[in-house]
Amino acid sequence: MQPFPVPAAPRRPANRVIPPHPLLAAMVMLVFIASLYAVELANVVGFHDTLERYGVQPRTPSGLIGVLWAPLLHGGWGHLAANTVPVLVFGFLAMAGGIGQWVAVTVTIWLISGLGVWLTASPGSITVGASGLAFGWLAFLLVRGLFNRSIKQIAVAAVLLFFWGGVLWGVLPGNPMVSWQGHLFGALAGVLAAWLAARASRPQLPSGGTSGPMLGPSR
Repeated sequence: MQPFPVPAAPRRPANRVIPPHPLLAAMVMLVFIASLYAVELANVVGFHDTLERYGVQPRTPSGLIGVLWAPLLHGGWGHLAANTVPVLVFGFLAMAGGIGQWVAVTVTIWLISGLGVWLTASPGSITVGASGLAFGWLAFLLVRGLFNRSIKQIAVAAVLLFFWGGVLWGVLPGNPMVSWQGHLFGALAGVLAAWLAARASRPQLPSGGTSGPMLGPSR
């Protein structure tokens, strides 16, 4: 018998810091941002600033629909402009694991952030805006390097923390006009998504064996 090791399943490039297809990732984010501006234009021109009523309305059955729509709506051009650069930068970098992973991460942040607002925000309030997504992507980028044990990703996190670390105070109560609940639950969802993504990127052992059993054909 001639033994040879059976290799573990290949590990995905979990330590990547730039999307594998940068042009495609940039196009996805530009289309997403363009859709936000198109919605705001329709809100102003066609609906006379009434679409905000489809945001998250806490603890009302009808307000649950806002979990789906709130990140696409904004309370004016200034609100949208303030979210544009963080959404572009964080969303682009969050595609380092590929479009499929990015969709899963984004859906996780989108739903948990919205549901957190629905459960905890002040009665009678309406929450709109993509800042929950931005906080979720930022948190995802800040902690993924720790879960992946990636020096490169930790270095990127340090740069992001230097330039945008101040916004993390937005997860605490303060300005009554700012949804700290959306920021907090978005950030928590980003941490959860980073942990789940790191688990999914770990090598899988062959069924019924260890990573390096000595097997081989008999002679």
